[in-house]
Amino acid sequence: MTADLIVQDVHPTLRHEERQALGSDLQGMLVDLADLALIGKQLHWNIQGPHFRSLHLQLDELIDVWRESSDRVAERAVMLGVAPDGRSQTIAQDSELSPPPAGPLPTREAVAYLTQALVEVITRARKRMEQTAEYDDVTNDLLIEVVGQLEQQHWMISVQLRG
Repeated sequence: MTADLIVQDVHPTLRHEERQALGSDLQGMLVDLADLALIGKQLHWNIQGPHFRSLHLQLDELIDVWRESSDRVAERAVMLGVAPDGRSQTIAQDSELSPPPAGPLPTREAVAYLTQALVEVITRARKRMEQTAEYDDVTNDLLIEVVGQLEQQHWMISVQLRG
């Protein structure tokens, strides 16, 4: 995680230290969501096999949600006076997700990979929720909403491994 957050004192009620802690959690969430969107596109382009079309379309829907969520997370950081860092170098450096396999990927393997990636992101996001609850209900509400979306996505992806 990038330790050099740029934090300006612009928020009317939160202390600098609180905004810095919130900014760190938001930056981590931004990295996870941006990386999920990139991973989703990689899978979208390279999946093949049974249920290709439905998974191909589902990935587009997931990517749209991850991009929208990352935008909301980054904008919340800005509201707190924290400069979000969504540069590709930062995402690559700070991501904790393992990259998907290169090249063509059977749909079942893509679903298994994405299921695991979502578990990892949800786990980190829940820890961030606990931390943000300490300082700011508005930021915490945003993370609660993001986690709810991620958990629904996990369910909708992981059920494809059953049966």
